[in-house]
Amino acid sequence: MLPGILAVVSVIGASPAVAVPVYPVPDPDQFYAAPADIAEKSPGEVLETRAMPALPIFPGTTVTLVKFRSADSTGHPIAATSTVLTPQWRAPDGPLLSYQHIINGLGSRCAVSRVLYTPDPTLQVREAAALNAVLARGWSVALPDHLGPNFAYGAARLGGQITLDGIRAVRAADLGLRNSRVAMAGYSGGGMATAWAAALAPRYAPELDIAGAATGGVPMNLVRMIEAVNTGPHPAFGLVLAAGIGLEREYPDRFPISESMNTRGLLARNTVANGCTNEILAAGAGRSVAELASNMSLVSDADARAVLEENSLELFDGVPDMPIFEWHSASDPLIPVDSIVRTNQRYCAAGVPVQADLTISPEHLSAAVLGVPAVLMWLDGRFRGDPVPSNC
Repeated sequence: MLPGILAVVSVIGASPAVAVPVYPVPDPDQFYAAPADIAEKSPGEVLETRAMPALPIFPGTTVTLVKFRSADSTGHPIAATSTVLTPQWRAPDGPLLSYQHIINGLGSRCAVSRVLYTPDPTLQVREAAALNAVLARGWSVALPDHLGPNFAYGAARLGGQITLDGIRAVRAADLGLRNSRVAMAGYSGGGMATAWAAALAPRYAPELDIAGAATGGVPMNLVRMIEAVNTGPHPAFGLVLAAGIGLEREYPDRFPISESMNTRGLLARNTVANGCTNEILAAGAGRSVAELASNMSLVSDADARAVLEENSLELFDGVPDMPIFEWHSASDPLIPVDSIVRTNQRYCAAGVPVQADLTISPEHLSAAVLGVPAVLMWLDGRFRGDPVPSNC
């Protein structure tokens, strides 16, 4: 099994001539930079806030950018950010939803806090309608940049930590949310950050009393997902390429895939190194391991496989301490559905209330939209304190 897995990820770095990770161009706005004394701060501690211009797509809403201390996958301190949308008609200490946006990106301009203000129609927020439905309820919404400052796409555990520290920070900031009831939601990559936050919460942020987490289309097992791509051409190979670049950024010593790229691989890597979803998909469409690899040096590398396993929620031994709503397509061509089912079963066996919902969609993205009404109803119930449903 191992050769098939790591043959795929071994191509996602640079050519042998440039055997170092490629990092994103730093954001020119110094607000995003980590302060010199960040190591002295506590996880979730607010570092700075900034009042942002009003957003026409969210009328009647105040926008605040919060910078806070979080940690990378090795525990080193990092600066992270979350954008908070506060409706003018909210009640004091009204509900707070941490919504983990889908970010299939490797550059700073792909961050939610940037995308909200971009004129580029290919980057604009696709979930605006759903978020407006949330804001209309009087809920505040936190939108963390959950890929971190290095845009470590694929580093799922990192996303969970940033999400939890973001909730800590948003509640601590002077936004009238200190005693708010909190829930989380997200789909696909955003669902991965949400699901990891739910599973990590009992250990990483035990003081947070989170009412529930709605997670959709979650890649529960990166090993299985990469196996499904295998070594042949794939229309979504760009996402595998991006995940490899992101994991190398987060684990440069344990996931040194840059050493296994040929010249074509290096060109593909450099093309998407600061790219967002459409650029990444275009650069990787129909490409394969065989086209981009120079060697299979990671095939037998135990550390590289361990990185994938450490970011696969199906293999994580922790369980959430909150109710879970989970939804996905019954025949998702991108996400191994059996890994989702096994994770749900493990949670149920541990006593976690899980409400699992299959959509009628035969593919990944439309399942996100089809699940929204049920997700909103479920979140309404959690904020009201209704009895928790479960179909375990």
